[in-house]
Amino acid sequence: MRINETDGVSASSKHLVFAYYVTGHGFGHATRVVEVVRNLISAGHDVHVVTGAPDFVFTSEIQSPRLFIRKVLLDCGAVQADALTVDRLASLEKYSETAVAPRKSILKDEVEWLNSIKADLVVSDVVPVACRAAADAGIRSVCVTNFSWDFIYAEYVMAAGHHHRSIVWQIAEDYSHCEFLIRLPGYCPMPAFRDVIDVPLVVRRLHKSRKEVRKELGIEDDVKLLILNFGGQPAGWKLKEEYLPSGWKCLVCGASDSQLPPNFIKLPKDAYTPDFMAASDCMLGKIGYGTVSEALAYKLPFVFVRRDYFNEEPFLRNMLEFYQGGVEMIRRDLLTGHWKPYLERAISLKPCYEGGINGGEVAAHILQETAIGKNYASDKLSGARRLRDAIIFGYELQRVPGRDVSIPEWYQTAEDELGLSASRSPPCTPEGDSTVKFTEDFEIFHGDCQGLPDTMSFLKSLVELDIIKDSDRTPEKFQMRERKAAAGLFNWEEEIFVARAPGRLDVMGGIADYSGSLVLQMPIREACHVAVQKISPSKQRLWKHALARHNDKGQGPMPVLQIVSYGSELSNRGPTFDMDLSDFMDEGKPMSYEKAKKYFDTNPSQKWAAYVAGTILVLMTELGVRFEDSISMLVSSAVPEGKGVSSSASVEVASMSAIAAAHGLNIHPRDLALLCQKVENHIVGAPCGVMDQMASACGEANKLLAMVCQPAELLGVVEIPSHIRFWGIDSGIRHSVGGADYGSVRAGAFMGQKMIKSTASGMLPQSLPSSNGINNIEPEVDGVELVEAEASLDYLCNLSPHRFEALYAKNIPESIVGEEFSKNYGDHNDPVTVIDPKRTYFVRAPVCHPIYENFRVKAFKALLTAAASDDQLTSLGELLYQCHYSYSACGLGSDGTDRLVQLVQEIQHSKVSKSKDGTLFGAKITGGGSGGTICVIGRNSLRSSEQVLEIQQRYKDATGYLPLIIEGSSPGAGKFGHLRIRRRSVSLKPNQ
Repeated sequence: MRINETDGVSASSKHLVFAYYVTGHGFGHATRVVEVVRNLISAGHDVHVVTGAPDFVFTSEIQSPRLFIRKVLLDCGAVQADALTVDRLASLEKYSETAVAPRKSILKDEVEWLNSIKADLVVSDVVPVACRAAADAGIRSVCVTNFSWDFIYAEYVMAAGHHHRSIVWQIAEDYSHCEFLIRLPGYCPMPAFRDVIDVPLVVRRLHKSRKEVRKELGIEDDVKLLILNFGGQPAGWKLKEEYLPSGWKCLVCGASDSQLPPNFIKLPKDAYTPDFMAASDCMLGKIGYGTVSEALAYKLPFVFVRRDYFNEEPFLRNMLEFYQGGVEMIRRDLLTGHWKPYLERAISLKPCYEGGINGGEVAAHILQETAIGKNYASDKLSGARRLRDAIIFGYELQRVPGRDVSIPEWYQTAEDELGLSASRSPPCTPEGDSTVKFTEDFEIFHGDCQGLPDTMSFLKSLVELDIIKDSDRTPEKFQMRERKAAAGLFNWEEEIFVARAPGRLDVMGGIADYSGSLVLQMPIREACHVAVQKISPSKQRLWKHALARHNDKGQGPMPVLQIVSYGSELSNRGPTFDMDLSDFMDEGKPMSYEKAKKYFDTNPSQKWAAYVAGTILVLMTELGVRFEDSISMLVSSAVPEGKGVSSSASVEVASMSAIAAAHGLNIHPRDLALLCQKVENHIVGAPCGVMDQMASACGEANKLLAMVCQPAELLGVVEIPSHIRFWGIDSGIRHSVGGADYGSVRAGAFMGQKMIKSTASGMLPQSLPSSNGINNIEPEVDGVELVEAEASLDYLCNLSPHRFEALYAKNIPESIVGEEFSKNYGDHNDPVTVIDPKRTYFVRAPVCHPIYENFRVKAFKALLTAAASDDQLTSLGELLYQCHYSYSACGLGSDGTDRLVQLVQEIQHSKVSKSKDGTLFGAKITGGGSGGTICVIGRNSLRSSEQVLEIQQRYKDATGYLPLIIEGSSPGAGKFGHLRIRRRSVSLKPNQ
């Protein structure tokens, strides 16, 4: 049921008493309650507000003897470590302390109090126990909210505290006593409520005009005004004058007592925020119902910073972006003051919310009618059904795209704890049904989805694009930019080719790949999908600006490349890229890689396109392919960026695989990986080895890909023993500013290799026969051959550790200045790094690492086939630890990854682990180092998974960042192959 407008809350002939309970989470709930309460009081009723919020939140807007404030806190909401971080375990523990332990006394006290004030209706936003207390007192109750705590806590329980699982069920059971839900826009799934009435936004009214506020502040009309609204500054954060662009000023809500820069203005703690918001040009803050609803109502562009694990946020964010009112700022840019591009982008937005903002009035009318006796409710579903749905929806929110759908294993147990029937059928649709639904939308001429849920989801997203394109119901301006662009990308009458490539977890080998090491890589569950359509230029759907460009040139249809990248809006980069394919030609030949790099570097917001479009230039250059038709591409990746799990390689491999399939190119996965490495090395400009692309292209699910990087000799796959499991844990650090960078370490390794070759060459004359046929030192023939091989050493890893220590280690300096190296040795012979004459390069550690790492990887591979034992696991773990500290010696460690490895060690060596057969045995930094993800090895057991979750929480407690956990595996691009599909016409679809 939806109610959009009323004629106001007319005074009732009956004087009513309302008990209005407000959750203890933040001020946002209290501020929206104010508007509902104000309308109830205007209609002549008494309202008793039960809250933990300060009195001024209510009294600044309502001065009436009919308002009664009772300071009682009956729940705690989500406990926040600071303004941006939610502590999930602490939230559950605090709720247990606040509402579970004293539950009996709370119910007794509330029933007595409700009877004492003779309440006609209990209203809750959205305190669970209030609904149960109302039922016990024989009083009807109604909830007014956009989310409920059963939904929020369901994910917390699974991730942070299974022993608190009964909390979710109890909360949902409390809500089941509610008469119905008045649901606010931007709502989450709330299956605990069977009956729902939708109302417009609840927004506080303005007291002063924009002009009046600015006059009082002494701010001219031509000054851009930002309002900083975080409900308290993030811990340890100090504002600086240079954070704002020239000509801007900033109003600060909830500022600390510290001195602010001259272009920042501190607002009083009891300031009436709506007036200042309406006087501003944009807002910077965190997403909550109050900030989003009022930003939309006042058409105020909102630059927001994401909070970890506050599950209300995605739904409000979607609403904000739906009405073109939001720009997401990366947290690090917030804290370091890199605000300018976000603010400039925000003020260019045209927020377009035109809906109602009288939700407070509408809700008050419904509450009055309900208190009088009107019945809005219908027959409810069973309580057990509600509880089951609450858990499932909570689990669904937690899912990362591409992961399997399943119900938490404790689901059945939790049902039993409340004495519910275990025989009820699950409320979710089986996966098999959804599979049939998706494939019905396409004719699949080649390939197989292989039962991969992420591939099914990607195909479903393609279907939805067709729906968006053909729909007249959704106004164009309301569509997200990337979805709108993608909706017009494909000609649905033509074939589409889909490829899939996973990220990878670097188990062993890492940066030693460029030195020719053996590496062991595991393809992860998260993957990138790319859809490609090769189409005649005359049939391609061109974007308006591309069409205008061609018209300006007076050209007919020409081959054009158009790319849409999903998720790009979230990282503040352009979601689309297009170019004439002729731009890749230079005097009749493919342009040089150097020119291509400059081409993509020109526009930072579209530099991401180098990973995708660069594959076309490499195919042109290396294989002589000529592209006569237009190409449309859609890129959708679930591989997390900046985590050290090869998000870039997965994009390159998926892109080239799809392009190759569309153009009938049969490229072996190994060769394709080598081509993709050229994209990253020469067009993107990242000096990576080849192992990332190899793992993504050639890997197999639940196996380690073994490869000798000389340059890419595949040794096949290594089975992961059933008793062993690997996890990735993200540190949240993209790069350690104080550490050596990957490129300089790589350059140092090649410098050392040149020194070794020079030393070996100098030894050769002493090993050869003299003119009289007598050897000077009479070496063994094999010894001469070894020195000769080392004098022409192709890869550092071909030098064994004992030979290095015996003959060369003493001649390798700790470091050397680039100019000195070039003078003594000439070029370092690395095609992807350039020596800076003025820079000092570490040499000894970068040389030692690959030589010893190659030995460690060989030992690791051999140990995997050994008999299962604690000694086996301990030895495997020790090899990981040695690798980790070798990275640090090179300068490629970071505080975050060091902390995570230390946490693994603490758990491994704890008394509890020793007494219960330890389950975690080792960890190491991965990939290019300097942050990113660590790899953890442990016993394949439930206890190991619990310990990994414990590490996750302990890291968050120490840093404020909740790390992503990566687990599971999936096939590489070669094993997946490709899909060749075409959209079915509606008339041809089965069962229609």
